[in-house]
Amino acid sequence: MAYTFEVAVASLDSALTARACGAQRIELCADLPSGGLTASPGLLELVCQRLEMPVAALIRPRRGDFLYSDAEIAVMQRDIDFARRAGAAAVVIGCLTADGSVDRERTRRLIDQAQPLPVVFHRAFDMCRDPFAALETLAGLGISRLLTSGQAASAEDGAPLIAQLVQRAAGRLMIMPGGDINADNIRHIARTTGAREFHFSGRRQIDSRMHYRSSRLSLGNGDDYARWEASAERIRAIMSALPDA
Repeated sequence: MAYTFEVAVASLDSALTARACGAQRIELCADLPSGGLTASPGLLELVCQRLEMPVAALIRPRRGDFLYSDAEIAVMQRDIDFARRAGAAAVVIGCLTADGSVDRERTRRLIDQAQPLPVVFHRAFDMCRDPFAALETLAGLGISRLLTSGQAASAEDGAPLIAQLVQRAAGRLMIMPGGDINADNIRHIARTTGAREFHFSGRRQIDSRMHYRSSRLSLGNGDDYARWEASAERIRAIMSALPDA
């Protein structure tokens, strides 16, 4: 059985790069360095129109934790509606309770809103108190795919737990490792976990083409004259690191 590679992207250019490299699916978001936020309507529409491949739309209204208010859930429901109309193949969500469990009630509301699209649960899972209880909750809710680093800083570090999750899931939902996956570690992760789908960005920092650069202030928390884009070289290297891909 072949592997499936999902590339996380935050621009149309990056999405086109991922397609050209042979990725089978993309996760579309904004602000990748923060872990991803909901992409703009214009970006989502254009990516779905231009790419003849499945697009999983991340639905995350803000940075920070995954404990959402009813107002934030209402925003997420509207974003899900738009993603479905725009042509997304799946939506990606994650809701937790204050005690570190999967928020069953709010997750169910978002799943119902997404019908008939499949729903993916993202790395909010990695912030759960009990990964095995969370897995059972997600399987019972009908989540189709779980993105996880194995509750570690990287999927490489979390590979032992990911292997347990793959075994316990027993085909009820797909376990997809993600988190600092690169060409040097993906083969080890695949062998250790038994996973068949992998999530990564393969991104690199691009310097601005601006000649004039103001030194008086910064408009963001990082470098105002740099951005992140998918690297064809890095994506191809990751994909080719698995011999039977």
